[in-house]
Amino acid sequence: MAVKGELLIGEASFIGKGKAFFAVEQTTGNRLGAAFHGATPDDVERAVALSWEAFQAYRETPLHERALFLERIALNILALGDELVDRASAETGLPKSRIEGERARTVGQLRLFASEVREGRFQELRLDPADPSRIPFPKPDLKLRNIALGPVAVFGSSNFPLAFSVAGGDTASALAAGCPVIVKAHSAHPGTSELVGRAIQRAVADSGFAPGVFSLLFDAGLEVGQALVADDRIRAVGFTGSRRGGLALAGIASKRKQPIPVYAEMSSINPVIIFPSALESRGDEIAKDFIGSLTLGAGQFCTNPGLILIVEGRGVDKFVSAAASYIAEAAAQTMLTAGICDAFKGQTAKMEAKSTVTVAGRGFAGTTLEGQAVLFSTTGSAVLEDPELQEEIFGAASLVVRCAHQAELEQVLASLEGQLTVALQMNEADTELAQGLLPSLELLAGRILVNNFATGVEVSPAMVHGGPFPATSDGRSTSVGTLAIYRFLRPVCYQDFPAALTPSAFRLDRGGSE
Repeated sequence: MAVKGELLIGEASFIGKGKAFFAVEQTTGNRLGAAFHGATPDDVERAVALSWEAFQAYRETPLHERALFLERIALNILALGDELVDRASAETGLPKSRIEGERARTVGQLRLFASEVREGRFQELRLDPADPSRIPFPKPDLKLRNIALGPVAVFGSSNFPLAFSVAGGDTASALAAGCPVIVKAHSAHPGTSELVGRAIQRAVADSGFAPGVFSLLFDAGLEVGQALVADDRIRAVGFTGSRRGGLALAGIASKRKQPIPVYAEMSSINPVIIFPSALESRGDEIAKDFIGSLTLGAGQFCTNPGLILIVEGRGVDKFVSAAASYIAEAAAQTMLTAGICDAFKGQTAKMEAKSTVTVAGRGFAGTTLEGQAVLFSTTGSAVLEDPELQEEIFGAASLVVRCAHQAELEQVLASLEGQLTVALQMNEADTELAQGLLPSLELLAGRILVNNFATGVEVSPAMVHGGPFPATSDGRSTSVGTLAIYRFLRPVCYQDFPAALTPSAFRLDRGGSE
């Protein structure tokens, strides 16, 4: 299937009339094919109008039909074959093996939500029968179900061209909930976005759904995204990206006549606590695994281990030396965009310039489009005095914080902002220390790991990929796993409804049959 640079609005596809921009082959900086063009205000209006028109019917589709729709999307993505892998790899600089793994994850997410839809548990149907004999007042008949919020605007991420983009977790969970989706594609991988968008567009048509169930818009700037969030027919937003971008969208949403939820995954440094017994007995092993996690994918993961917390004592110097030796072997890697690479280099230079920070080790230097891995070291007191040391660096950079004692480590933890993850490296002898920290860690992060690093996010019913602000804009939610569907639902209670007026969901089994 050829990439044409077309907007996909409902069943239509055409070249936009907005500002032109180009896809880029990240390893060379060369343009890939013809220009893409952003959507105009008229295009945004058309997409939103179609989405709102499709909503009433789509939200009440039988569950088995909605599940089949999600499975059709998965099959259509697989049918794109090597064309999708090659294009995504070219546009992101990520190796083809990584793209293949991400494709499998994307397809798996869609199939997971298809199973969730078939089960129907997300509706949370509750029947509370009347009791006219109750004294002193009769008890009414009450029924409850979750219903879809309405059309959802999804913003593709830069670092996951498949799993957090056009057909990623936000789109899959919103469609599963019964919400039409309008995706604002990320300008860093527009060809990949178009290919996947066409896979969804075909699935909509093959399912016999209204065309407005899905649309895909391009924009090299901010106008299209801002217009989507401001439109009163859009009822929720899914976003993965920078804190600045997420807060800007949340600000627009909060100023609407009817404010809406913005589920933004934004900023996290994912602290790792290395406890004394684990450090002494297997510090070299931990150092090797840490650097492997840090440099994976050029460090361009939201769960990258950006902060290592250690209490001074036996094994600390050896650990830092081992980590430095492992990072010295790390090859420079192409980053997702020239802008991301420039930002990474600027942030690491700023960190290195601080008098309280030392460079413990570096990886191999690379080209202007490649990031050089770097490991910094500082003290707990310096982190407490300088909040900038806690800022996320998007890329393969991490800071080892050597705390004078356990109390200082706990002070550093207490000073941190909300996180996606916290990882504990511990032995059995460290259990008491870990137990003492656990209540605080539960308030700090959405996922707590033991003897692992967080750069693998399992797609499963029990996964939480979220956390207190600024990890996410709403720490009660997750963007990965089946709980993600609840972001796009709200409960409605039906009191004393006659049978003829009662929604059909209460008369259907979970598979959607009478």
